[in-house]
Amino acid sequence: MANNDSNKRLAINTVVLYLRTIVLMLVALYTSRVILDVLGVEDYGVYDVVGGAIAMFGVVSGSISNAISRYITFELGKGDLVKLKDVFIASVNIQIGIGILVLILGETIGIWFLNTYMNIPDPRMYAANWVLHCSLMAFVVNLLSIPYNACIIAHEKMTAYAYIGIFDAVLRLAIVLVLPFFTFDRLIVYSILVVVEALTVRIIYAVYCNGHFEECRYKYSFNKGLIKEMAGFSGWQFLTNTCWIINNQGINILSNLFFGVIVNAARGIASQVGGAIMQFVNNFMTALTPQLVKSYAQGDKDRFFVLICSGAKFSYYLLMILAFPILIKTEYILQLWLKTVPEYSVLFVRLSILASVANMIGNTGVAACLATGNIKRYTIILSSFGILVLPITWLFFYLGYPPESAYIVFLVIYTIIIFVRLYVMKGLIDFPPSLFIKKVLIPILPTTIAAMTVPIWVSYKLTDNTFCSFSIVSVICISCSLAAIWTIGITRSERLYILTSIKNKISK
Repeated sequence: MANNDSNKRLAINTVVLYLRTIVLMLVALYTSRVILDVLGVEDYGVYDVVGGAIAMFGVVSGSISNAISRYITFELGKGDLVKLKDVFIASVNIQIGIGILVLILGETIGIWFLNTYMNIPDPRMYAANWVLHCSLMAFVVNLLSIPYNACIIAHEKMTAYAYIGIFDAVLRLAIVLVLPFFTFDRLIVYSILVVVEALTVRIIYAVYCNGHFEECRYKYSFNKGLIKEMAGFSGWQFLTNTCWIINNQGINILSNLFFGVIVNAARGIASQVGGAIMQFVNNFMTALTPQLVKSYAQGDKDRFFVLICSGAKFSYYLLMILAFPILIKTEYILQLWLKTVPEYSVLFVRLSILASVANMIGNTGVAACLATGNIKRYTIILSSFGILVLPITWLFFYLGYPPESAYIVFLVIYTIIIFVRLYVMKGLIDFPPSLFIKKVLIPILPTTIAAMTVPIWVSYKLTDNTFCSFSIVSVICISCSLAAIWTIGITRSERLYILTSIKNKISK
């Protein structure tokens, strides 16, 4: 009965998060189009490479953020309110310290690197410095919101999380709507407005959490032992996040040094599209992760393993449904979305989606390993493979290979990491790799082939880039994907559970 209630809550939370994402995605796609049009390709590329470089400071903050989410969810699963309060207070103290450190590093090393090495046109260097200052401020503000976000997700209050996210999207939409009316340097104005938006949302998160969760009523104290424990966890996460930041922003900087801001603009477009698609999958993971961590905290090994496999499989199916129409009709979608399509954008979008597939399949495995808190061996092995992306990409660029080779290197390395992670999970949580292969990898291969065959044939016949052909291909892609998932991709018990749930909803 408890598992049925958990499954029901998981389904409801996933739907709520999907509605949130639909709004956010529509706003993000529209705002990206307007910003590219208003700022121009050059300024858009400047914002992408300079603002994105600030994410490199997220190596430290991201490590602590994962520790915060894990410890809050774990203590909530155990029902220890006193320890939960201590974890929240320690989390806020840590984020304040990191925020101060990031500001110091950004305003010293960051300014020096920007003005010394970045490949930015001289007339736009002044605006680029403004982008750096504002991006640092927005980063620090968002940093302080992380403990509050973690509490909302750990308590599985996804409705509130969705409402605040939608309000955030409305603010972003307001920014791009008023931006064309400014006569002053619009890149600078846009950077300042982003800071104001981040600060507003930060205040809303704090007010909500203070009113609904007892542990979020901050009162200064310094728990040295707990901070040391969380620092130990985050210290190993530091390596994982370092690899991820390097494999994204590091490659972005390499692309700038070898090819210039036009390629950065194309990578920015690809990131927008790929991020919008992945957000749907990440919503499922956001709803799933609290239950996965709580299952481990409660010692429910059977449900823990079921969530790992089912989560990975359904995450892939969600991505497949969303990605197929975009992969097939990328050129038309970008032309419809953007007034000016930067060179390389079509190819980058397709490769970015394929690379996301390789990374996404292991999401539940990552969450399962983090749930244990014992991640030293996991981090060392996975980071050793992940870090190879940067030097191999640099070598390819140095040898004269085109900019898209960065995506291909990422795809190959992270496909290998899928199987490396399974090996590590066997020793860490006694998870049999054969179970993942049987329950996840084997079902998705024939399902993918069955879902792709007809849409690719139809697209080959309908070569015109019109809304009619796009609509036909999209409907066929979604229909074939759903049919393949239902007949091949899921088990008989999963079909029975879905049908029973639908009948119960109809009867009510």
